[in-house]
Amino acid sequence: MSGANSSSLTPEFFVLTGVPGLEAAHIWISLPFCFMYLIAVVGNCGLIYLISHEDSLHRPMYYFLALLSFTDVTLCTTTVPNMLCIFWFNLKEIHFNACLAQMFFVHMLTGMESGVLMLMALDRYVAICYPLRYATILTNPVITKAGLATFLRSVMLITPFTFLTKRLPYCHGNFIPHTYCDHMSVAKVSCGNFKINAIYGLMVALLIGVFDICCISISYSMILRAVVSLSSADARHKAFSTCTSHICAIVITYVPAFFTFFTHRFGGHNIPQHIHIIVANLYLLLPPTMNPIVYGVKTKQIREGVIKFLLGDKIGFT
Repeated sequence: MSGANSSSLTPEFFVLTGVPGLEAAHIWISLPFCFMYLIAVVGNCGLIYLISHEDSLHRPMYYFLALLSFTDVTLCTTTVPNMLCIFWFNLKEIHFNACLAQMFFVHMLTGMESGVLMLMALDRYVAICYPLRYATILTNPVITKAGLATFLRSVMLITPFTFLTKRLPYCHGNFIPHTYCDHMSVAKVSCGNFKINAIYGLMVALLIGVFDICCISISYSMILRAVVSLSSADARHKAFSTCTSHICAIVITYVPAFFTFFTHRFGGHNIPQHIHIIVANLYLLLPPTMNPIVYGVKTKQIREGVIKFLLGDKIGFT
């Protein structure tokens, strides 16, 4: 096998083929992805800078948003530059260990993203259901510990992916029909039994994705009950408006994530492979691109912070 170590059946490198069946359109496909990546980098870095420098945004909700922005921009940077090299320069080879590293960071950061969305739901629950105790419950040490726990959970659960994938023999070739090293895409190249990989991947999805979705659902059911009990229509509207940005972020993140996950593991044979690949890339690019836009449009404090930053002290806010 080309580029393989015959004694261990471990390839020296993999070849990422890009979007199978659409090789002639790679340049055109790359343009929207490149544009989305630029928006994601500028938008998320801008949010992080704004939150760190604007005193009015030094609140738990915005600290979690800054953490989400950092996770998002790191996630898309892990895959998009390499993908653009495939599309623009036909640089398709990736070293075996580099592929495993990319796979680890992609899945660790997506797990981290899910965890931060859960923390943001809990933040909204505390803010709406316990407004008088909000500042005393979500102190800076608590926020730091929650963020660290989310990070460590993701690292500990995703690390075995690397070892489970590295142990597999690759005697059928080293071509991966994808734009980045996804766990199951790499495992399916193997000529060995990757059932353990599939089972562990499902278990991780349950421990991260399903657990987080349950926590988010419970939080919003409690929020809904608290908001409905408010006597003032203005108070109900204000409470709901603080959640709309987060709900949009949840939908943008989880819809392509579940599509990618279930079609990989439970059939999806009737769906063309290039659709799988494009949706998998949107899964990594859409949330980082849209979250800064959604929060910028829906959140008054961020809008005011952006205007204040752009215009300096020429205006004031009441």
